Amino acid sequence: MRGLSCQRGTFSLPDGVHYLNCAYMSPLARRVEAAGLAGVRRKALPYDIEPRDFFGDGNAVRALFADLIGADSAERVAVIPSVSYGVSVAARNTAVAPGQTIVVVEEQFPSNIYAWRRVADEAGASVRIVTRPEGPAGSDLTAAIVDAIDERTAAVAIGTVHWTDGAAIDVRAVGEHARRVGAVYVLDGTQSVGALPFDVGAVRPDVLIVAGYKWLLGPYGIAVAFFGERFADGVPIEEPWIVREGSEDFRTLVDYQDRYRPGALRYDGGGMSNFITVPMLRAALELLREWTVPAIQDYCTALIGPLRAAADARGWPLSSGGDHIVGIQVPEGSDLDALRAALERAQVSVSLRGSAVRVSPHVYNDPDDVEALIAVLDEVL
Repeated sequence: MRGLSCQRGTFSLPDGVHYLNCAYMSPLARRVEAAGLAGVRRKALPYDIEPRDFFGDGNAVRALFADLIGADSAERVAVIPSVSYGVSVAARNTAVAPGQTIVVVEEQFPSNIYAWRRVADEAGASVRIVTRPEGPAGSDLTAAIVDAIDERTAAVAIGTVHWTDGAAIDVRAVGEHARRVGAVYVLDGTQSVGALPFDVGAVRPDVLIVAGYKWLLGPYGIAVAFFGERFADGVPIEEPWIVREGSEDFRTLVDYQDRYRPGALRYDGGGMSNFITVPMLRAALELLREWTVPAIQDYCTALIGPLRAAADARGWPLSSGGDHIVGIQVPEGSDLDALRAALERAQVSVSLRGSAVRVSPHVYNDPDDVEALIAVLDEVL
């Protein structure tokens, strides 16, 4: 669907609230909320839940996410509880030798840091932190990451954009360099996948992990992860019954099975059958399929235009890896406490991350939301 109109009525946001903060947490669409309430009622009366119901919604989520990113098979997708869970799977299955490096980016989100630090400590390796270049936010960040990749690199673990201010990263170019030295390539797509087109066949990550509660428009406590061929025979970080071959037949669950279900299904979290969160994420992904990611990005581009113009006119440096998430660098010496108070008074919701005002609109926003933000910035900065 191209040419999306404002979808505010699809959500429950009250009038007068200017929620430009999807990068923090998306509101729930009414359809997603209804799926969660239906799940609660279903669990309240569990006598109608059959063994096949433990798999149906999860398999639908796999197929929808595979379609969203252009994966060749839903069996490459695992349903997991969080990004940190997926990163831990990737880290456990990455061979790291003494003296090797794991490349990450300065001020990267910690869920994609801590597991790598542990692996590096245990292996006698090191985490190489790419310093963000000075100047306009995001300038030359891709080049700095590429420069950090060499023959000692065991893994490159980064975001698809920088989470603090949306700074752009050319993930395709980084992937080419990672493959050249044989490094495992792990992407946290939480701050772009669902709002910015992503082609897993073009980027070719070994792992792509996305939390459900931001741009996928789902609930908290669930995520999805694509695992490429390099991880086809890996070892999961837990051993739930549902990841074993033949687990669909409850009569034979005590006939313990050594073989895992195919592909990435071995990495499913033990709560993959959650009868509340999984149907909610399914409903959210179905909504994204109807709207289409390119149409969502186009809507954000049109919406954010006046903010870009205002930033340019006032000399506010602005970074962006996509028009769904932009970062305005506040002038040195600005009173951030005063800015926070002014935003609250105007009921404008954005995120202050470091020295950046992170603005992240979606299809429930309209031009009035952006105008309200510009008015507050003009008042304080």
